Amino acid sequence: MSRFRVEFYECLYARADALFELTDAVLCADGPVKTLVELSLALEHRRGHGALYAALDRGWAEPARLRRTLAGLPLPKAADGRIVLAVDVSNWLRPDAPTSDDRLFCHVYGRGARSKDQFVPGWPYSFVAALETGRTSWVALLDAVRLGPADDATVVTASQLRGAVERLMQAGQWEPGDPEILIVMDSGYDVTYLSHALKDLPVVLLGRLRSDRVMLRDPGEARSGPRGGRPRRHGGALALARPETWHNPEVTTSTDTTRYGTAETMAWDHMHPRLTHRGPWLNHAKDELPVLHGTLIRLKVEHLPGDRDPKPVWLWCSATTATPADVDRWWQSFLRRFDLEHTFRLMKQTLGWTAPKVRHADTADLWTWLIVAAHTQLRLARPLAEDLRRPWERPAEPRRLTPARVRRGFRNVHAATVRPAAAPKPSRPGPGRPPGSKNKHRAKRHDVGKTVKRAASIKEHKAQQG
Repeated sequence: MSRFRVEFYECLYARADALFELTDAVLCADGPVKTLVELSLALEHRRGHGALYAALDRGWAEPARLRRTLAGLPLPKAADGRIVLAVDVSNWLRPDAPTSDDRLFCHVYGRGARSKDQFVPGWPYSFVAALETGRTSWVALLDAVRLGPADDATVVTASQLRGAVERLMQAGQWEPGDPEILIVMDSGYDVTYLSHALKDLPVVLLGRLRSDRVMLRDPGEARSGPRGGRPRRHGGALALARPETWHNPEVTTSTDTTRYGTAETMAWDHMHPRLTHRGPWLNHAKDELPVLHGTLIRLKVEHLPGDRDPKPVWLWCSATTATPADVDRWWQSFLRRFDLEHTFRLMKQTLGWTAPKVRHADTADLWTWLIVAAHTQLRLARPLAEDLRRPWERPAEPRRLTPARVRRGFRNVHAATVRPAAAPKPSRPGPGRPPGSKNKHRAKRHDVGKTVKRAASIKEHKAQQG
């Protein structure tokens, strides 16, 4: 942990002392972080509130170096020694900030009286984390990227995952002969395109499918017409919402769980989607679209908390010829993806990730990396912290503390760690704005939304290419 603190300090290229102590204040503050100015009152923050705001405004943390540092830390692995990564997006909502740049319309649920999905302006961030096994709320954050107005989310995710996997390989976390890295994601991602974009890496992708999708079988040896001709590329269709189109699955499993009752799965091998020249596949306009084989999985559990008749979950994995053990490992790893949601809630409600009302997107990126470094220190302090529980809380098992409980006792651990930040120098506050004067330079107002429109068809894409 002390080694990581030194390496984190070396990643801060401007205003390093103030930013480092600000991160310590986030970890050692009493109660949840609600405002930035309250952090200047923490004992670990030896500077004034002016230095705090100046550090966020003019500070600089090098993301590339910090990413390499995170990849070199000990990572959790599955029971078979496999690294399981999860990718997901969390939104920093800024609906009342018209002077903030690079805002997008973020898709959110459960806001307002109607509790329906809405589009709220904000900054969406894509996170990559390594998952643990078992029921836990811990993950190892590896990367964070803000999606900009000119970015294609699928292309950015492919680049982000490629960079994360390559850094793990360079750090010695994965070596030839080890099990392939499993990457899980929700239905908002194009898992088929990502599997094609990352096919040269030792990864297996597992993603959730919408229940209205249609998958295709292999055509076999039959020709396209009665007189022969070109072989068929696609066989019969399997509609997820129409059981009459299902054929006999190659693998079926049944597992008794303590939380969901009996979990039953059916898996069909060598199933592929029908690709069209839309979305990220527009770049393949001159080439024939590939046929991406994978394993289609239907997961049905007996019950969920608060739901006695849950709907089945459909998954698609980029690997083929799966065994029953592979299918069980895949859907159990997919359920572990929800541990990343607990991390988002901790970052927002306890560490105060979205609490500051910063104006510029660059400042939001800097603050996000400070929160990632703070969460990493909590993970490293997990075996060192004591359980300072409240009288009404249940005792936790040894080494089973939640991130919030580890933070509660982090101040005791912090006293024994390395603190590379230098002591503050005495100074006087600046004169500030003269009394009675007004700010005549109004901040620039920015529009919300995408600045680059994706072509809706291949004809429009060719027209844009000239």
